[in-house]
Amino acid sequence: MIYLASQSPRRRQLLHQIGVQHELLLPGADEDAEALEAVLPGELPADYVQRVTLAKLKAAVQRHRRRALPAAPILCADTTVAIGRTILGKPADDADAARMLELLSGRTHRVLTAVAVRKGRRESLALSISRVHFRPLKRAEIAAYVASGEPRGKAGAYAIQSGAAAWISRIEGSYSGIMGLPLFETAQLLGL
Repeated sequence: MIYLASQSPRRRQLLHQIGVQHELLLPGADEDAEALEAVLPGELPADYVQRVTLAKLKAAVQRHRRRALPAAPILCADTTVAIGRTILGKPADDADAARMLELLSGRTHRVLTAVAVRKGRRESLALSISRVHFRPLKRAEIAAYVASGEPRGKAGAYAIQSGAAAWISRIEGSYSGIMGLPLFETAQLLGL
């Protein structure tokens, strides 16, 4: 059994897929989890996603101690989308989501997911980088997808397991990493 410090239903689903039992270790009302995701000036995408993941892990370890929970490994992850040095996080609103999808249209982008595990006093970190190519998108497709609400809370304003999958002509890397939890790296960190 592990603690999963993530609100993502996809991460829960992926852990179930590889048979990892887990309990959620979510932030309390007194924690500002979103503040951890602020991009620092000039920060590169790989540095960003690893820093944020380790910050989430540190917060989860402190939360675990405060709640005096039984010992078990703690797992955190973070995903971001990038074009070159530009980080595309979660869209601020529908207009921002449309802007991101227009930027991704007809281009290849990277999806970076960092995973961190703490077992006892030992912390381990892994980074998965995948490349995703979108076919050119029509404005009406983007508008319909944004109107569906799917981009909300998603790095790069899309989810590969949603209708946006029809736009992806190819991927190189980890499908589960693009979903938000690279299972190969996760299994390695957990010693499975």
